[in-house]
Amino acid sequence: MHGPYDPRNGHRFNPNKLLIDPYATVIEGPLLLTDAHFGYRRDAPRGDLNPDKRDSARAVPKCRVVEAGFTWGTERLPNIPWSQTVIYELHVKGYTKLHPEIPEPQRGTFAGLGSPAVIDHLVKLGITAVELLPIHPIADEQHLVSKGLRNYWGYSSINFFGADDRFIGGDRLREFRTMVANLHAAGIEVLLDVVYNHTGEGNEFGPTISFRGIDNASYYMLEADKRKYTDVTGCGNTLNLRHPRVLQMVMDSLRFWVQEMHVDGFRFDLATTLARETHGYDPGAGFLDAVLQDPVLSRVKMIAEPWDIGFGGYQVGNYPPGWAEWNDRFRDTARRFWRGRHACHRRAGGAADWFVRSVPTRRPPPVVEPQLCHRPRRLHPERSGLVRAQAQRRQRREQP
Repeated sequence: MHGPYDPRNGHRFNPNKLLIDPYATVIEGPLLLTDAHFGYRRDAPRGDLNPDKRDSARAVPKCRVVEAGFTWGTERLPNIPWSQTVIYELHVKGYTKLHPEIPEPQRGTFAGLGSPAVIDHLVKLGITAVELLPIHPIADEQHLVSKGLRNYWGYSSINFFGADDRFIGGDRLREFRTMVANLHAAGIEVLLDVVYNHTGEGNEFGPTISFRGIDNASYYMLEADKRKYTDVTGCGNTLNLRHPRVLQMVMDSLRFWVQEMHVDGFRFDLATTLARETHGYDPGAGFLDAVLQDPVLSRVKMIAEPWDIGFGGYQVGNYPPGWAEWNDRFRDTARRFWRGRHACHRRAGGAADWFVRSVPTRRPPPVVEPQLCHRPRRLHPERSGLVRAQAQRRQRREQP
């Protein structure tokens, strides 16, 4: 992408760097960082002010145009009401990689997650939805690469339309769609954990992979010193959803996953960041208004992680109608109760006192009560209430 390389004024164009198309739906191969990915010379005394002239094309995964057709057949969306929803958060690879009943080539992939052995187990648990930890293509952080490690959790997206190479066993789009169709056939919804608050390009010393090289000053929030990035995410940068083209990209991405891939909803990592206007968090922010008015997205489950690390970032109970929120107060109280340190009578009903407090005239919104999340531990069904949910679902099915 040609343009000025002028970090002091927020511009980081570098025609020597091959960039990933933000709208690509298939990206071939993993991104393994090298010095050639950086738009500046990492050994230069002036830091990121000296442009790097090495061609990065050989080290950048390639975007591929593919046939998007898929026959969904008689698929029916589960459309589980919030009052009956039980969400199981999982990592596609972690959940299936060592499963003895999944064929070896399918372990760690979408095909493995959509296999009969996994789905039968999920149905027996009584859950109504799986929430997949981030599946978008990612860039591993520099400190991990230097140690020969990789980002396991996936909160480092560099594209919002594709699926990461780690989870693919065969045809990319078809494999994901087949998984969704199989889960829907079992009455299980598919939710995606999405990271639209920042990207894997990091701060001013990060690589130039996509957005930074296309239009750095538009895609990212910058400080008064435009060489530096506003960082309310703790990850080096913040996507600028106040810019109309960035907001359009996020909305297009969400609609793609609903309309083309048939997912049933989203959990938004650090959702407060997405609703930040120039004065801070705003329940009437452009992104929240756009979702509310969208004929596609207003019909699916939208779950906010209602905080970030910026000023005024903790916004539990302050999201507009149509949004569910993670309730960390319930989670923390439940954990203390299990450890014998706290009574939980005020939180057993979902902390309605807290959620009504912010908008006294409206009913409490749907609240997601996380009991375990982002943790490599198993939750005992008796403790989680899954056995009870299973019995209730079986009773509903048996009623005439």
